Amino acid sequence: MAEQNKDQERNERATPKKREDARKKGQVAKSREVSSVAVLVAGLIFFWFGSAATGEKIMELTRWSLSQSAGFGVDYSNIHALSIDVIYRVFVLVFPLFLAALFVSLLVNYLQVGFVLSAESVQPKFSKIDPIQGFGRLFSIRSLVELVKNIFKIAIVGFAVYIIMRGEAERFVLLVDQSVWGILLYICGVSFKIILSVCLVLIVLAALDYAYQKWEFEKELRMTKQEIKDESKQSEGDPLIKARIRRLQREAARKRMMANVPKADVVITNPTHLAVALLYDQEKMSAPTVVAKGADFIAQNIKDIARKHHVPIVNNKPLAQVLYRKVDVDEIIPANLYRAVAEVLAFVYGMKMKRG
Repeated sequence: MAEQNKDQERNERATPKKREDARKKGQVAKSREVSSVAVLVAGLIFFWFGSAATGEKIMELTRWSLSQSAGFGVDYSNIHALSIDVIYRVFVLVFPLFLAALFVSLLVNYLQVGFVLSAESVQPKFSKIDPIQGFGRLFSIRSLVELVKNIFKIAIVGFAVYIIMRGEAERFVLLVDQSVWGILLYICGVSFKIILSVCLVLIVLAALDYAYQKWEFEKELRMTKQEIKDESKQSEGDPLIKARIRRLQREAARKRMMANVPKADVVITNPTHLAVALLYDQEKMSAPTVVAKGADFIAQNIKDIARKHHVPIVNNKPLAQVLYRKVDVDEIIPANLYRAVAEVLAFVYGMKMKRG
């Protein structure tokens, strides 16, 4: 009973087939935190190198909006054209950022799990709208871990922002003497510093989360010994059935071999333990061929069939042993045995001529 319970424990690593089946279902070890922090870092780099161009575009959009509001009357007849124009200008402004975020997101997901295309994960399932199962998922261990992880992340990020803001508190008083442009530059600098610190913190948290997701994924894929045995049977076949198939194949091959004995020219024996049947057709064969061979019981059957069909039996112990060991059924004899076999065949043909 203890051994059976031990077999039911999921303490075995997942087999390649189990991993491939999980991958086809869209089940992979992936961290959302890695994708989120990658997009955030991409946005930060984009603003670092493109802040001047982006700022110029924002100023241009602002000037255009003010000029339009001053000299363009807005009514029902032109609101559609104005809306299209505004949407287009905003789209041109934010499209490079969206494109960079999309590229980085796809790249990070590919680096995590490779190319995975599965429709099963998006198929509608009634279990997803089952209130009982939904309640169970809401209060599951996974949900608790995600809650603790999010609270910890907010606390760490908030602490990092607090440290930066406390260091900048003394400079806030000096902003009253600055121009609007100076205040704006200061706010942008502090914001960049905050975002950079948050990115560094989130990179560490994302690495820890990826390691955790990897560990949890491997844990969920673990199999019992019985599952491995069942998978082996499904992929390779039941050992009992395979043994039966091999036995039937051997019996069929033996029957075909025995059917060739009456066609043989001679049967060379040990004389008691081995029997090898040879056939030589000068028009079709380059050398004599072994059409049947066997030991003990099979050898006795070969000799019985040979006697029944008047096939000559020659006792030659050395030659029988060499042919049995070196030549398989339906193979021609090697060149180093030509002379010995030729002497036997000449003897047999001579006997047949005398009888004739």
